[in-house]
Amino acid sequence: MITFQSSIHPRMLEIQTARTEIADNARFDKAFIIMNALSAIIASYALLADSVSGVIGAMLVAMLLSPIAGVSLSLVDGDHGLLRRSLLSLGGGVGIVVVCALIIGFLHADIPASKEMLARTHPNYLDLMIALAGGAVGAYAVITPRVVNAIVGVAIATALVPPLCTGTLFAARGEWDNACGAYLLAFANIIAIQFTFSIVLWIAGFHKALDRLYRNEKVVWLNVVSFALVILLFVALWANTRMVVTRILYETNTRKVLLKEISDYPGAHISDVRMNQEEGKNLVRVVVGSPHNFSAKDVGMIEAKLPAAPNGLPIELRLRHIRVEVMTKDGVKHDLHLSEAELAGKDAHSP
Repeated sequence: MITFQSSIHPRMLEIQTARTEIADNARFDKAFIIMNALSAIIASYALLADSVSGVIGAMLVAMLLSPIAGVSLSLVDGDHGLLRRSLLSLGGGVGIVVVCALIIGFLHADIPASKEMLARTHPNYLDLMIALAGGAVGAYAVITPRVVNAIVGVAIATALVPPLCTGTLFAARGEWDNACGAYLLAFANIIAIQFTFSIVLWIAGFHKALDRLYRNEKVVWLNVVSFALVILLFVALWANTRMVVTRILYETNTRKVLLKEISDYPGAHISDVRMNQEEGKNLVRVVVGSPHNFSAKDVGMIEAKLPAAPNGLPIELRLRHIRVEVMTKDGVKHDLHLSEAELAGKDAHSP
């Protein structure tokens, strides 16, 4: 009896199987539309409800990783047909998410922005590094039979659907600064995931484009554009990170100074501090509960000790004083620090 052995190396068979799987999953079909629409609905309402578990739950149905994987494979294989199909699927998937989130955003424009939403409006280079690692994980899962790539795929998709929904929810309210920040995060995640996905596929032996690299200028330019986008995003997000860190340090130091200065007034405590830019200056609003009154001179002395703002604009301290009475078992505390006029006024109002 004659036995025929396959001439295909097992590794080559795995690569071909992975190619087929990636190409099939990148299709824009009914399941892709339904699952991404449901993911957008879950993510949008979870963001509005400030529900971390709800945002995580959106990953169970999202399917945006598949077309990104198709784009990555097309770049390393030089497959222009797959590139077109994958980009159309990705664009369609993003469009579905945006439309669903936009409808929900208009319906619930009165709900205040949650912490989960605001957390996605200031992307930084750390987010880019997470996305780069996520793309590598996704690619490794696709080419490694032992890893359940469906679970990995939907987990990575959470880096795409929530920021897309966040940006659209803010856009529905007309809050374009926050919307642009969230959209930038989504775009950065897409590019980073695609970039490292392509690298892992290349290292794993997906080399169809190798022989065409110098004969097909389109293949060269597509990979150059992908690399250039990652570099530009890294630079932009690094700059954004510096701005965020600088602002955080400024706000932290301002709070420290306020706490130190207010502690010099016996019985006084800070209940709230807010900082924002208005009227061409940096306004520092502080609410202080104290048994003592604050004069304009007191406010001026505290304001002079505040750190300079990173944007170079002048600082104005606005102190809101709430009169409090500190009571102990022995009676009112800090009476000895009150002026005679304040004591007289207090005695006059005593029953």
